[in-house]
Amino acid sequence: MSDCRICGGPVQEFFDFGPQPVSDVFPKPADIGTEHFYRLAVGFCERCTMVQQFEEVSRERMFPADYPYRSSGSALMRRHFEQAAAHYLATELSGPDPFYVEIGCNDGIMLSSVQAAGIRHLGVDPAEEAVKVAGASGSRVHVGFFEEATARRIRETDGPANLIFSANTISHIAYIDSVFAGVHALLAEGGIFVFEDRYLGDIIANTYFDQIYDEHFYLFSVRSVQAMAERFGFDLVDVEPLPVHGGTMRYTTARRGERQPTPAVARWLSKEQEQKLAERATYESFGAKIESNCEELKALLTRLRDEGARVVGYGATCKSATVTNYCGIGPDLVPFICDSTVEKQHRVTPGSHIPIRPPAAFSSPYPDYALLFAWNHAAEIMAKEQEFRAAGGKWILYVPDVHIV
Repeated sequence: MSDCRICGGPVQEFFDFGPQPVSDVFPKPADIGTEHFYRLAVGFCERCTMVQQFEEVSRERMFPADYPYRSSGSALMRRHFEQAAAHYLATELSGPDPFYVEIGCNDGIMLSSVQAAGIRHLGVDPAEEAVKVAGASGSRVHVGFFEEATARRIRETDGPANLIFSANTISHIAYIDSVFAGVHALLAEGGIFVFEDRYLGDIIANTYFDQIYDEHFYLFSVRSVQAMAERFGFDLVDVEPLPVHGGTMRYTTARRGERQPTPAVARWLSKEQEQKLAERATYESFGAKIESNCEELKALLTRLRDEGARVVGYGATCKSATVTNYCGIGPDLVPFICDSTVEKQHRVTPGSHIPIRPPAAFSSPYPDYALLFAWNHAAEIMAKEQEFRAAGGKWILYVPDVHIV
């Protein structure tokens, strides 16, 4: 039992993945043995229902200057953020001299569209190498973590922000009180704070257990975000489900009383009640399904290896750290993983130490099976790898259950 980081209520543990490495730090072979491990255990608050981890990994460990993830690596995500930018340029950023601030801008995939429209903007991100990419494209960026002090400095130099936006970042930040204090200080009167993150309802319904790793300190639901927003002086005024990352929800918040909630908020609260997202039995059932999936996956990989089949991994994702380390999958079962991110290549996966190779290794020659860790981009990847299928190759997926495609 622990105290909730949002409301101080009692947090009940429902699953323990044991010792886990920092998920997006890919060691060089010479650095094996120097990794930082922590206990990855999750629980839900009985008062505000926020799902959260018990042990916080420091932000400096998770998001160093050479943080390797690049948002623009996926065509799907590029389209997603282009559409999001177009929507906000036509609405919240259509007034006189608007100002846009993005928390966790990464390599500027969203920021670039705002910049191209001639809108005043600023991206904030601690990953220096990724931010350099955004800056080289002409976007205005600040290297650092977003918190109250950062927000107040931005307000002093640039004035209030009409829209503060963040994608796949807010759930990473354990010190959420400072973030909301910063938003409160920076946001213009009538402005909105919009963030999108993996949606708890989809994670539970589809056993997306690998969405639980160090960076996802919180797993958001509509009910828990509403409680969180209210605690810090905001209202949850709109929610919108998005298809990316296997199920994402976009949350729109405003200072208390400044905007009226849309019917979507009440509708999704009702859906979550039907799904029983506030009940302990739901999480106990989820935990049992995690165990079952992991046992079946390892049994399948062991059988294929013993039969002489060749299996390689596809996508050295953050999510794969949870899968490989908890399920006990190493180079003996998956000799290597192919990944297009140059910064990850010729390194090894955290904890499990599976070598990471460039995409060319996937077809030299094609394996019998490919274990798809990047399942949230399955449609895009499978369309690109049609020759693999034509050569007789098959895909292995482990969510919502273990199956071969």
